[in-house]
Amino acid sequence: MRLSDRFQTASADETIALGERLASTLPSKGVVLLIGNLGAGKTTLAKGIVKGLGAASPDEVSSPTYTLIHEYSERVYHVDLYRLDDPEAVARLGLEELFDRDAVVLIEWGERFPQFMPEQRTEIRLTRTADETRDIEVSLPDSQTP
Repeated sequence: MRLSDRFQTASADETIALGERLASTLPSKGVVLLIGNLGAGKTTLAKGIVKGLGAASPDEVSSPTYTLIHEYSERVYHVDLYRLDDPEAVARLGLEELFDRDAVVLIEWGERFPQFMPEQRTEIRLTRTADETRDIEVSLPDSQTP
């Protein structure tokens, strides 16, 4: 069972600010799946989470679409699996090694490869609405609930 909270943001600045607030609820070690369509705001939310964890400023955070993994101060990793279609390619990334580190691992498009994702994880679903706001649902596993 998961505990869920819902939020709505109306701008990139609000989405970054929400990410900063959410960072304080995350464990110092864990996996966070950022789930949503293209343009939903996954990377924008990641900017706030990375800032909130004290690992980098929002200007230093970008989507790792082509590099696949960005590392921020050895405490935060940002992974993007969008360009990968083959499970074997995902297996070669060494995600398990990242999961074993004392770090927060943010993963965009991780839901495409559930076989590689740990059962205990935070899931954040972002949906862009018709009026360009973002509906954001955060689901924490039982072990993370207060």
